[in-house]
Amino acid sequence: MIKPYLFINNTPGMGKGVYTQERIPAGTVIELSPVIVMKKEDRKHLDKTLLHDYIFEWGKLKDKCCMALGFIPMYNHSYKSNCEYFMDFEDDTIMIETVRAIEKGEELTINYNGDPNDESKVWFDVK
Repeated sequence: MIKPYLFINNTPGMGKGVYTQERIPAGTVIELSPVIVMKKEDRKHLDKTLLHDYIFEWGKLKDKCCMALGFIPMYNHSYKSNCEYFMDFEDDTIMIETVRAIEKGEELTINYNGDPNDESKVWFDVK
């Protein structure tokens, strides 16, 4: 499920990102998408490809990885994110929910650290 008002557009200096054509209230689930779960050994191969930047650690022990489908891989990182994500290890899905109201035309972002308030350094330079 991806809300119909979401769309992909260019984000200066970041490639592509997810945007909204409508105002979205805080606490709105905007996407629920399946993931493809892979073994930890597969991560060694994925880390040598462009997919490295699009996979998630997976499982309660973070002993697997996954490739999310839908728009999930397109949400850009922000330390002041306006959305957060929730992983369901039983259903193999990721859900995106807004943490504040988002205005029409605004980019939707997540904190790659998993917590919208976590300012730990990520593995790439943040612009």
